[in-house]
Amino acid sequence: MVPNGAVSMVIAPPRRLRGRHLLFRAIRPIRASGLVVAAVIVCAAAPGFVTHGNPNAVHLLARFAPPMSRTPAGTVSLLGTDELGRDIFTRLVYGARTSMLIGAAAVLFAGVLGTGLGLTAAIRGGLADSVIMRLADMQFAFPFILLAITIIGIFGQTIQNVILVVGLSNWVAYARIVRAETLAVRERAYVEAARAIGMTLTRIVWRHVLPNVCASLIVVATFGMAGSILAEAGLSFLGLGVPLRIPSWGGMLADGRQYLDTEYWLSFFPGIALFITVLAVNLLGDGLRDALDPYVRTRKASRFW
Repeated sequence: MVPNGAVSMVIAPPRRLRGRHLLFRAIRPIRASGLVVAAVIVCAAAPGFVTHGNPNAVHLLARFAPPMSRTPAGTVSLLGTDELGRDIFTRLVYGARTSMLIGAAAVLFAGVLGTGLGLTAAIRGGLADSVIMRLADMQFAFPFILLAITIIGIFGQTIQNVILVVGLSNWVAYARIVRAETLAVRERAYVEAARAIGMTLTRIVWRHVLPNVCASLIVVATFGMAGSILAEAGLSFLGLGVPLRIPSWGGMLADGRQYLDTEYWLSFFPGIALFITVLAVNLLGDGLRDALDPYVRTRKASRFW
């Protein structure tokens, strides 16, 4: 006969296998969302590899062609055409470049600005800390649309100005997180030891502070990427985004809203592309948070056991 303890050992799976199963379940959303984000990046980096059409080519005889229809030129329009006969699929592919370019550049701009100001506030303290944090409070209180109208109204509708508007509206999150993380890290024993052996402040920041802040910055940047894509689409929808000659998902939504009752595909496919991209980036950020935050991993593992 087999003892009860031995039976339980045979039936119950090993802890290591269960832990791997938990890790696999946590990684699956990251893989799925990562594939979607990778596909969008490919469309943004090499739109000519995905489609060979011209996003601004006008064909008035093929206007309002439904999806999967054959145009007078003899080609098949996969997602239909708009009011000027421009191919929707081609404009979606080139619109991915606009969204990803502005999103990535705005995140980079906001991250560099916010990280620098957050480090300055935490390390210098005193007056510098007070001034930077009051600027952050003012930025939170300043409406995003008013900022966009002011900058774009004065300097014009360019991609650079849209990046500036979106970046200036998002630097506060980076500054606050970096400041809080730096205030916690600078009190650690290894930082005190680095000071004791005469290590310079710049080297302490690069060797000890920034590596401990990077995990939080990666997560914030991922979520900020989704927010920047939505912000660009909202500005283009309102006519404050990129110029009309540049394809944009928000601009396509604005162009198709007046034909929504009859030609649904003009707004439906840009909206779906925007929804799936933002959802995938948010899921990727959520997965990275779980993977990089040891507290979340420990809490999920204890709940699983």
